[in-house]
Amino acid sequence: CGSSNPDNFWMKKSVNPVYGAQHPPLDSRLTKNFIKDRSKANALPMKSKKASSFHEFARNTSDAWDIGDDEDEDFTSSSSSLQTLNSKVAKATAAQVLENHSKMRVKPERTQPALSDMPTNCKVNKSSSEAQLSRMSEETCVRTPLQKQQSLPLRPVIPLVARISDQNASGAPPMTVREKTRLEKFRQLLSSHNTDLDELRKCSWPGVPREVRPVTWRLLSGYLPANMERRKLTLQRKREEYFGFIQQYYDSRNEEHHQDTYRQIHIDIPRTNPLIPLFQQPLVQEIFERILFIWAIRHPASGYVQGINDLVTPFFVVFLSEYVEEDVENFDVTNLSQDVLRSIEADSFWCMSKLLDGIQDNYTFAQPGIQKKVKALEELVSRIDEQVHNHFRKYEVEYLQFAFRWMNNLLMRELPLRCTIRLWDTYQSEPEGFSHFHLYVCAAFLIKWRKEILDEEDFQGLLMLLQNLPTIHWGNEEIGLLLAEAYRLKYMFADAPNHYRR
Repeated sequence: CGSSNPDNFWMKKSVNPVYGAQHPPLDSRLTKNFIKDRSKANALPMKSKKASSFHEFARNTSDAWDIGDDEDEDFTSSSSSLQTLNSKVAKATAAQVLENHSKMRVKPERTQPALSDMPTNCKVNKSSSEAQLSRMSEETCVRTPLQKQQSLPLRPVIPLVARISDQNASGAPPMTVREKTRLEKFRQLLSSHNTDLDELRKCSWPGVPREVRPVTWRLLSGYLPANMERRKLTLQRKREEYFGFIQQYYDSRNEEHHQDTYRQIHIDIPRTNPLIPLFQQPLVQEIFERILFIWAIRHPASGYVQGINDLVTPFFVVFLSEYVEEDVENFDVTNLSQDVLRSIEADSFWCMSKLLDGIQDNYTFAQPGIQKKVKALEELVSRIDEQVHNHFRKYEVEYLQFAFRWMNNLLMRELPLRCTIRLWDTYQSEPEGFSHFHLYVCAAFLIKWRKEILDEEDFQGLLMLLQNLPTIHWGNEEIGLLLAEAYRLKYMFADAPNHYRR
């Protein structure tokens, strides 16, 4: 993969907590120096033997899935040390504020009655991700108004990358008049006797409101019929069918010819969104194991391939949100009834199956679908930004070395989950959204970082950048701009394929 010691590069460098959707952010002032220092300390030879085939490439490289437990521990301890440092600084600052405040108080005996006269005003404005603060008693708020501020850094805070809210980082703002109008339009479409699927796709392209996303996704994926009267029976029948598969096939996971498949699934699931507590719950992991194993058994042409585990998560989160009002990141699924959990599991299985039906050649032997898409991406980029394309060639960066994951995981390793969910609103509204349109999204995504790419002047720096793109703060606005650019590229090139073919 462009190194005399490729295993060391792919296993060690690709999982460093540099920045990007899959890692908590470092101080922005340190990031640039961090990369440069690492590049100097571990410089790789510029010249390398190019992979002669996909098999050679795959055999000589390892992705983040192959990291060992010891590396996980190193990563965790490094993150925790950063958090400890931040807590110490915050506590020291808070103590200084309290000391200064006490010195400034001339008549402290009059302060308490003034606060007690207006306890409701003691509450601070907060985003939805800080909802835990509201559980603190009003009495505490009145007694020590600054104590809440002091305790903020000590609260267990979910990293921004792990927040699933489909709003931007500041939380969910009040719904605007336009958003209310859109929501009403969706409800009218969904409640009609026969839902107009073309109109539903048109409305869904710019994003689906959270309140109606579960039923909209079921319809757009082809899982639910457009006819209102048939939906209830269809759901009941398909859910029963899925659990029939469980009874029929799941016990065979311990048989010799299925052991390797089940073992790989069992290994991969804890690595799926490791920063989000929801996915670390044993009950959720059992659900994912059943979904993936049954899909693999029923699709022997491809079986289970690493990366498919990521594709379950958006569906699971969306269908879970139908029953959970608060943010789902920390939600304990044991609070849900068995029937509700069974419904979420079955619906996630069928919708994931519908998605994979359209891109199954991505996961058959030698993954020819991905190879074709990566080649098409290379051709497209060479036409729309020749400077970036030539920059890759100058430093011998192969598109397969970074874009394989973009195609295999549908950019899920490059974006926060909240962004993936918004992206999939559009993918399910586009004809061949997960295959054809995804190519243009990847091209737009790559060109988005052209300045950063052109600033890197060595192989290792380019690969580290492309595998850790700084999307951690992305939300709906950034995804909307990315999709608009992808649509522009599709409009220019899709109907004129010779524009991007040599």
